[in-house]
Amino acid sequence: MSLTPDDVKSIARLARLAIAEQDIPAYAKNLSSILEFVAQLDQADTAQVQPMAHPLVGVPPRMREDQVTEQVDRDRYQSNAPQAEAGLYLVPKVVE
Repeated sequence: MSLTPDDVKSIARLARLAIAEQDIPAYAKNLSSILEFVAQLDQADTAQVQPMAHPLVGVPPRMREDQVTEQVDRDRYQSNAPQAEAGLYLVPKVVE
């Protein structure tokens, strides 16, 4: 998949990134190569691969005791928020 300069501009806008106009062709090339690599991975036959819950089969996970180390003071944290209502942070819409 080859990205156009307009695609890169759209991605940059969605990610809230400032990309210089002269850098857009390089970004388009690099992002396109990443997408092509992912497309190659999609072609791998994984039908006989058993799903695993953990990559280190047979090794028990290191566990620690759950201990409360601090209390969340939601009202104090939300006092700094530009907008909060009913215990929720209100944010501007970023996806069209």
